[in-house]
Amino acid sequence: MIDAHHHIWKQNDLPWLLGPEQPRIFGPYAAIKRDYLIDEFLADIKGTGITKSVYVQANWAPDQFADEVAWVQSVADQHGWPHGIVGYADFTVEDVRPQLERLKSFPLMRGIRQQFHWHENPLYRFASRRDLPADATVQNNIASLADYGWSFDLQVFSGQMEDASKLARACPDVTFVLQHAGMLEDTSVLGWAAWRDGMRRLAECENVVSKLSAFGTFIHRNDAAFIKEMIIETEQIFGARRCLFGSNYPIEKLWTSYGDLFAAFQSGAAQLSNAAQKAIFHDTAQRVYRL
Repeated sequence: MIDAHHHIWKQNDLPWLLGPEQPRIFGPYAAIKRDYLIDEFLADIKGTGITKSVYVQANWAPDQFADEVAWVQSVADQHGWPHGIVGYADFTVEDVRPQLERLKSFPLMRGIRQQFHWHENPLYRFASRRDLPADATVQNNIASLADYGWSFDLQVFSGQMEDASKLARACPDVTFVLQHAGMLEDTSVLGWAAWRDGMRRLAECENVVSKLSAFGTFIHRNDAAFIKEMIIETEQIFGARRCLFGSNYPIEKLWTSYGDLFAAFQSGAAQLSNAAQKAIFHDTAQRVYRL
């Protein structure tokens, strides 16, 4: 089993953890305003059958992007975990290559994430503009990831998926890993319809895979029925070979244990074939992140 999305962190390196608690997309977070290091993560996954993991950038100060990867690499060198790293770079600059060159010496580098999600609700907004995936400079910079063999972890809402599909088509040699299965935040009939339409657009791009993760983000609980619905719907759109599991830990630790979270995902996927379950919980992540 592979966890394709988790974080470890040192509190003093994360600006968003410091100072007075500010409203966050995942609600009150005092419980995780502290160090979350690899020993605690390994204790959290004990007994789950997780054998490998991928670290995804945790928003250190932008000018410390290389320091973040260097620290995580040092943790892996000492502990043997994690097994892959998704770092950060700023693709809005004129030429991203100098940043990528600073990261290429780290053997566990597998991809880059810059969060593009923008929403009408300021609480859900991260990027400066809604249309960043359609920006020509952004597209040209992301295309350069192919030269490094790295993927791009794509984080957008359903209203941005049309532009995101244009981005994927503009970079055919880059694998895009859609974060959190498209971050469904509106579960009304219209919200589900918009999400399905956007997901189908992205699924038409063969270089896009979907990460099944962070389904508690907007509801702030470990909801087995909702997790099942998201797994089944996403698998129907993308196919299991293009779906992979991620825990988004320790964010989800705000409302559940790792064991209960993983059990909900396993239960949610139980009606799928054994081959499909193996793809979701192992094969896709192993292939995409070269683990």
